[in-house]
Amino acid sequence: MPIVIANNLVKKYPRPDKKGEWFHAVDGVSLSIKTGEIFGILGPNGAGKTTTLEMLEGLTDIDSGSATIVDFDVQTEPYKVKQLIGVQLQANEYLDHLSLRELLSLFTALYGRNVAPDTVLEKVNLLDKGNAKPSKLSGGQKQRFSIACALVNDPKVLFLDEPTTGLDPHAKRNLWDLVKDLNAKGMTIVLTTHNMEEAEQLCDRIAIMDHGKVIALGTPQELILQHAPEPPTSPLHGNLEDVFLHLTGSALRE
Repeated sequence: MPIVIANNLVKKYPRPDKKGEWFHAVDGVSLSIKTGEIFGILGPNGAGKTTTLEMLEGLTDIDSGSATIVDFDVQTEPYKVKQLIGVQLQANEYLDHLSLRELLSLFTALYGRNVAPDTVLEKVNLLDKGNAKPSKLSGGQKQRFSIACALVNDPKVLFLDEPTTGLDPHAKRNLWDLVKDLNAKGMTIVLTTHNMEEAEQLCDRIAIMDHGKVIALGTPQELILQHAPEPPTSPLHGNLEDVFLHLTGSALRE
């Protein structure tokens, strides 16, 4: 059963270089995300991934189209939607004079919940850092703490926007384990990523976006078998990065 449904989402902005003209950051995106799956959105920089997520989260207005989460309309029932989702952003700035425990206490109060900070810290393997300030955390620890903040309301759907960007391999694998563990306990997870290995390892299904549109959708294996040209040195087939390059016609855009 779908838990997140997007129908023909559109978001456009004025062109900075041509007065009176508009460009479509998201151009008719439709998605149906199943309860309990890890769903990935891939695409070059500027493909519309983050904007799509922000519309689903209610952080960016939808110009046209519609979106629902657990049958609640994102545009007309935003408060109900926000009670059901957790959002981990690409960059977070915290009140650095507060400890992790104090920050989590603040966030739980904002949601009107009564959750012990240590319970949340334990979920992300940061229990021993409860008295630390965010500025003293490593890159991987900061990413896990940002997920902890997204978990304070016990969300049914967790949105992760490029959660492992800039992490070393060890921190990246630790975060993968956390995502798998949360999903195994029943949480639906929607993530964007530039990491092909990450998408292939984590995601049940993947949508590939380019120029504001979904250009391919399926399981990693379906996409590989359908789109990846067979490398001459391999007896089987290519990988998800080959799919990405085949469909978008370029390497990742900086």
